[in-house]
Amino acid sequence: MTAPAGIDVARALVAAGGKPPIGHTLAFALVEVEEGRAVFEGDPGPETYNPMGTVHGGYAATLLDSACGIATVTRLKAGQAMTTLELKVAYHRAMTEATGKVRAEGVVISIGRRVAFVEAKLTDAAGRLLASATSTLLVIDQ
Repeated sequence: MTAPAGIDVARALVAAGGKPPIGHTLAFALVEVEEGRAVFEGDPGPETYNPMGTVHGGYAATLLDSACGIATVTRLKAGQAMTTLELKVAYHRAMTEATGKVRAEGVVISIGRRVAFVEAKLTDAAGRLLASATSTLLVIDQ
């Protein structure tokens, strides 16, 4: 049996409810995919807070990394995988549970045989920028 192309893997995840295992823990899911693009939505609650009483930066980083990763997956051929080499996150605005639903959209900027470069933005329901990221991902032939 031939392995499915990455876009088919991503579409199947959306069709199955969009929650990777960590999505169950952190209350986020993959909601949209197309070639070179992926969108995750989450609803950060007090369980995601840091000791300062705001959402931990790791929550934003996780959604941004997930969006970058799955955006890359949508461009992979059958038999390929990816892994994050580097993720740089900039935090623009603090989040609390009052922020409500957030949306992380990742877009592939370029992809070659071995490396993908991706950008992502995390926004609130009003479209305000909360965090942004750039990522370099390694493309792996399995």
